[in-house]
Amino acid sequence: MLTKSELIRYGRQILYPSFGQEGQEKLKCSHVVVAGLGGLGTPASIYLACAGVGHVTLVDCDRVELSNLNRQVLHWEEDIGEKKPFSAARKLAKLNPSIKITPLFERITEDNVRDIIGGANVVIDGMDNFETRFVLNSACVTERIPFIHGGIYGLLGEVTTIIPGKTPCFSCIFPAIPEKKETFPVFGVTPALIAILQVTEVIKLLAGLGNLLTNKMLYINGERMEFSIANLTKRSECKVCGGSKLQ
Repeated sequence: MLTKSELIRYGRQILYPSFGQEGQEKLKCSHVVVAGLGGLGTPASIYLACAGVGHVTLVDCDRVELSNLNRQVLHWEEDIGEKKPFSAARKLAKLNPSIKITPLFERITEDNVRDIIGGANVVIDGMDNFETRFVLNSACVTERIPFIHGGIYGLLGEVTTIIPGKTPCFSCIFPAIPEKKETFPVFGVTPALIAILQVTEVIKLLAGLGNLLTNKMLYINGERMEFSIANLTKRSECKVCGGSKLQ
């Protein structure tokens, strides 16, 4: 299934014993939705493209602003005012023209979310608000699509892999929406680090190798350079995945 060019392009990762050509072919046949093209979504998209994920859908409803440029690495000063999905898609197409990029300039809502993620193998959480995360989580549970959560604040970050029916869902982990803050501090390195971990989880999940961050949250404190893991459990009273829905 891999072309001669693809065998050369991905040759160094194909060398990995538990990945190999079969793993690369699995990536080529996969579809990943990146929800949000900001500090998390842009570096995640870059490494999905570099890894050779065959189809990447980019979803965002915002336009590029100057204040984005300390962290949203697919958007440049010349792109200010442009729709984020198209700004990102243009660069990714040059980075890896052999994959399919679908840009969607849409706000994710309960009405359109299942159309957006339908048929995807994985959804990456690149959002900056909990309301949309809850919408995505509910749809992923319904559609049985893995959801790779990432969150950041300043030099703090977190990541977990949610597998519907097997792990706590996002609503189990966060039963209520935290107090909303219009703006919050962020260094570009923090979402970059979390996004790389999210893509690592995607690659392992799609290729079927290694151990995933399932049933646990990885926390990163960049200021102290400390990494810790907390165990997560399902909530039987969860309105999204609780009770019989988990069976």
